[in-house]
Amino acid sequence: MDAFLEYGFLQTALLAGLLASIGCGVMGSYVVVKRIGYMAGGISHSVLAGMGAALFFGFSPMMGALIAALAAALLIGWIKLRWQTQEDTLIGAMWAIGMSIGVLFISRTPGYSTDLMSYLFGNILLVSGSQLWEMAALDILVIGMVLAFYRQFLAVSFDEEFARLRGVPVNFFYLLFLCLVALTVVLLVQVVGLILVIALLTLPAAIAGHYIHTMGRMMILASGLGMVFTSVGIWLSYVLDLPTGAIIILVAGGGFIFSAIFSQWWQGRQTGRSKA
Repeated sequence: MDAFLEYGFLQTALLAGLLASIGCGVMGSYVVVKRIGYMAGGISHSVLAGMGAALFFGFSPMMGALIAALAAALLIGWIKLRWQTQEDTLIGAMWAIGMSIGVLFISRTPGYSTDLMSYLFGNILLVSGSQLWEMAALDILVIGMVLAFYRQFLAVSFDEEFARLRGVPVNFFYLLFLCLVALTVVLLVQVVGLILVIALLTLPAAIAGHYIHTMGRMMILASGLGMVFTSVGIWLSYVLDLPTGAIIILVAGGGFIFSAIFSQWWQGRQTGRSKA
């Protein structure tokens, strides 16, 4: 605790982790319920193309990531709606192409080749004050959109056919939903990087899903768990002098494994009691 009070970069990293946890808790709950982790993976790994291009042309990597994430979300959503039988292959191709384009741009950018690892695995300890404001703005946008269209997103997540029968424009809200997932991916890239972003997006929500079955409460618990995982991960990485992003994911993964075992044990115990 003394280190958090003494060093400004740790305080900034902690705040970045808390801000990212809000977005991952809210949108991660939808991703887990709708079981579209592979689509979120395609979006996240396409982000590297935008970041690489932005670095090459001298723009903000955050802006490049945002543009690439939104473009990938819309393209993947369009693929899903048009070619459902081939979506796995097409999304996998986008995943690989996006990563390859990003690596090529970064390799041709003088002075940035050595920074590739920070984009792949994150570098939360180097988040700047301006990036914190950008993360806060993205959080506000994501939460605002979810609050405005909560019922529509809920209908699209659980039963698209029923939503269509009720007159909900499913295709529009599905694409909007993927765009919000893309914004959340951009939030998390700075915390754990492109490789580990899906883990932080889904693990807290998956743990919350073991105990809660209403979307609103699931979002709140998942956000809280994300805050705990990022805070503990930052502290452990500082104490052990290890990469922060990887430690955060190990903490979240350990929490998920423990929760899965505990929830199964608890359900078995409750079932035994009901039979008795």
